[in-house]
Amino acid sequence: MESASALFTLIIALPLLGFLINGITGLFVENYRTKKQLIGIIANTMVFIPFVIAVYFFLNMNAESEAVVFKLFTWMDVGTFSVDFAYRIDQLSIMMTMVVTGVGFLIHLYSMGYMADDEGYWKFFAYLNLFIFAMLNLVLGNNLLLLFLGWEGVGVCSYLLIGFWYTDMAKSDAAKKAFIYNRIGDFAFLIAMFMVFQTVGSLSFDVILGNLDAFSSEYTFMIGLLMFIGATGKSAQIPLFVWLPDAMAGPTPVSALIHAATMVTSGIYLISRMSPMYVLSPEVMLIVAVIGALTAIVAATIAITQNDIKSVLAYSTVSQLGYMFLALGAGGFTAAMFHVVTHAFFKACLFLGSGSVIHAMHHVEHELEHDGKHVHFDPQDMRNMGGLRKYMPSTYKTFLISTIAIAGIPPLAGFFSKDEVLAMTANAGAGEFGQYMYMALWVVGIITAFLTAFYMFRLTLTTFHGEFKLGQRFKEAVGAEKYLHESPATMTIPLWTLAGLATVGGFLGVPNFIVETFTHEEAHINLLHNWLYNITADYELTLSHGIEWALMSASIIIAIAGVFTAFKMYNSNQQEASDAKLASMFGGLYQTWKDKYNLDEVYEGLIARPIVRLSDKVLAVFDMKVVDGIVNATAGTVRLFGSLFRYVQTGVVSSYALAFVIGVIIILYLMVM
Repeated sequence: MESASALFTLIIALPLLGFLINGITGLFVENYRTKKQLIGIIANTMVFIPFVIAVYFFLNMNAESEAVVFKLFTWMDVGTFSVDFAYRIDQLSIMMTMVVTGVGFLIHLYSMGYMADDEGYWKFFAYLNLFIFAMLNLVLGNNLLLLFLGWEGVGVCSYLLIGFWYTDMAKSDAAKKAFIYNRIGDFAFLIAMFMVFQTVGSLSFDVILGNLDAFSSEYTFMIGLLMFIGATGKSAQIPLFVWLPDAMAGPTPVSALIHAATMVTSGIYLISRMSPMYVLSPEVMLIVAVIGALTAIVAATIAITQNDIKSVLAYSTVSQLGYMFLALGAGGFTAAMFHVVTHAFFKACLFLGSGSVIHAMHHVEHELEHDGKHVHFDPQDMRNMGGLRKYMPSTYKTFLISTIAIAGIPPLAGFFSKDEVLAMTANAGAGEFGQYMYMALWVVGIITAFLTAFYMFRLTLTTFHGEFKLGQRFKEAVGAEKYLHESPATMTIPLWTLAGLATVGGFLGVPNFIVETFTHEEAHINLLHNWLYNITADYELTLSHGIEWALMSASIIIAIAGVFTAFKMYNSNQQEASDAKLASMFGGLYQTWKDKYNLDEVYEGLIARPIVRLSDKVLAVFDMKVVDGIVNATAGTVRLFGSLFRYVQTGVVSSYALAFVIGVIIILYLMVM
């Protein structure tokens, strides 16, 4: 047990140590730039070793293994409030740990090539290691308070990484926006923790989930809803999702790490961890499902109008997160975690692939400047790309594999996880109203699946097929395609690894009904369901095999229809004409999607400006006139009495003696009388 405890401590300690080493190196070691390779190796090692240790723990566990708690020390002990700095290894936490450290390592490796020429190289890797440390606290914490420490830690790291190039005010503003929106959700989460402690006197998961009968139905509803509000901030759901697309201002590896594979899945992890409580409140479950479905389709409709390669992927992330919440609300907690895992593979690959493309486009821009041609263009605008598959074969192939996966085409990973989400949605509901509601949400989910396949192939075809369009848009850039090149091995190796995982990852959750249909015997081939069976409180799947086959077939047909439509419209060099055709087809609705439903403007008008006016016209006046007035009046009163009493201090000894005698006489008089 002691050796296991020492090994586990390394999982937590090494990323923190990497943050400290790289931070000190950058701050105090002169000419650290000559040691860039060493900095990258240290940062990568401090994530790779925890991944290996996590795999070791995983291999020594099975679905029936009891949770193991590693207590480091008592964190707080005040009155009846006691919290340990303790970590928990069970089937759910070890799965998340492998995703965080495994995908995190690949992104660290990719960053060595992507950030090689950046002045803040050491700082970037220090922040990445700190983020991994915070995320591990979140997924391994044995109580809500330690989870919340990691929850806030990833928020701070997100702020630092999104605003990494802080001299650009747009990027700095995006970081502040992410930080503020997350604080709104975090406040709700805090209130939920207070209510939990008030009810059971503890924040430990074992105590909370072991005493669910102590929660009234009203408290279960309120706690579940408040935790979900917290999750809408961290996991970018309506109404708090608008920060995530702006967060693409950070370096591309940040987008892959934070906004595809780890931080944005925190809310899904939290609700899955607390799933035995959530199933006690069907009302909260329905709210979660409705918000998830709405987020999925709203983000998908915005994605089909975007021309920035990272912006499309950002809204795709929001949409896929909506799918995960739809699964949670439908009682498919394992399905949601399954989609978390597969999404980590293909979306991280897509983001890193977009980074490879942007890296190549920046190189073109620099080479043109070197030739004396100052062509200013957006290296992230897909309308400047096209034909890149000829020059970047590895990037293209891995990007295409991940696009097929997210589109839901079998047998790649996204097909299995997305199909399970839709199946659980169709399965959900108690009573006629609930059943009708969830079937309506299934329709929303299937429409979103079509849009996902469409906008992702629109992105891939526009970027990699046809001819290179930069020379068509800028005369000075004619022939610039000769400067295009494939990214270095440190960037392509992670791409191929993630593409491979996106190809085979779906076999973790192959549906049992496929085997049962042909063998007529009960099957147990769904590895993920078997693994999480004792952790998550999934609704029982009661659909007949015929209905499951029909749902799966519908999912495949819809995905293929989306791909076919995209090929028909965008497999040429006429992207702008195809976009114009879409715009004319949907009219004002298309413009609404392109304007992102004007949500930022709505929030600005309904919340930001009124608060600014209230602060300026009312609170500032109250502060100056009332608060400052009371302070100034108090100071003036003290000054007045001080100016009067100072005359008592004459400096003449005989005056002091006279005052002493008078005082003695007064005291004697009082004693006698």
